[in-house]
Amino acid sequence: MKARLMQGNEACAEGAIAAGVRFFAGYPITPSTEIAETMARMLPLCGGKFLQMEDEIASMGAILGASLAGVKSMDATSGPGFSLKQELIGYGAVAEIPCVLVNVQRVGPSTGQPTAPSQGDVMQVRWGTHGDHPIIALSPWSVRETYDATVMAVNYSERFRTPVILLMDEIVGHLRERVELPDSVEIYPRRQPKKTRAEGYQPYEPDEDLVPNIADFGKGYHIHVTGLIHDETGFPVGSPEVTEKSIRRLHEKIARVGEEIIHTYEYCMEDAEYAVVAFGGTARTAYETVRRMREQGKKVGMLRLMTIWPFADAAIKRVAKKVKGIVVAELNYGQIVHEVRRAAEGRCEVALCGKYNMKAFEPEEIEEAVKAMMEGGANK
Repeated sequence: MKARLMQGNEACAEGAIAAGVRFFAGYPITPSTEIAETMARMLPLCGGKFLQMEDEIASMGAILGASLAGVKSMDATSGPGFSLKQELIGYGAVAEIPCVLVNVQRVGPSTGQPTAPSQGDVMQVRWGTHGDHPIIALSPWSVRETYDATVMAVNYSERFRTPVILLMDEIVGHLRERVELPDSVEIYPRRQPKKTRAEGYQPYEPDEDLVPNIADFGKGYHIHVTGLIHDETGFPVGSPEVTEKSIRRLHEKIARVGEEIIHTYEYCMEDAEYAVVAFGGTARTAYETVRRMREQGKKVGMLRLMTIWPFADAAIKRVAKKVKGIVVAELNYGQIVHEVRRAAEGRCEVALCGKYNMKAFEPEEIEEAVKAMMEGGANK
């Protein structure tokens, strides 16, 4: 390993290449542009291709097409671009096309404040497309974890044949830290058919893990890809039974692995009476808040969510059973706090510490919210 000074966006690009991404199509947008710039520089050096597309919709379509041809693919954007990609994210989910989409969040709505940090897209990540399908979303809190989370995102997309969202924020995207990157990473290979055409190959026939082994285009198999609900042949079927079966399988192929892909981290939670729940760049401030409050003799801990979706219900329940209250710190008007309340099931008080004025949190702000809860003055 060699120590380097690296930006979060650069680490994202390098993690993608280490995980086998060889195609990037994107449209420059602050604060994610450094990802595209790094991919443009590095991909030709390893036999990959970079395309700057005419807009965000075309970018998403391009990575889906490249992935169907067998190339691990990625795109990067921010809020307005992420909104434009929603229909094709849904297409990728129902057609089971592996790809990674990075969203480096900024203040919205609309054009908002392009250079300011926000965490306002967490619900759009889960519910932005129409219809029912699951999503996997990861939110790193450091430059090194951005590298690791990108590798993880690529591997999950290949393993489950689904779009995976790397939900960064401007804080982490533009943060520079000293990092040591590994010489190699574990890579999940592109799934390949287990049957020949003569043996009755069907592109959407699920394997034992409920994920189909769809052949890459150009490998000699007949494949039909559509956004319509389809059966195992890939062709549309107007059947209630097939529709129910298809949608259930999309959910169960991810849900059945349970806690394996839900990554959370605890700090000072052994004897904590109050907890701060945070993710992404905000978790860095929350960590400092807990450290300071511990020095004051306050029994406060932190639960950090690295996997945002599927949501960490089990971890929240464990925390809610042992503490008197939870403060959810997030750079928005209140989004993840509702999921925390749902998962806590009334076992403890849950309060929002939200911020949406284009500035990152200061430790004193989160500390004030925790102390207000301790004193019974939190806004429920």
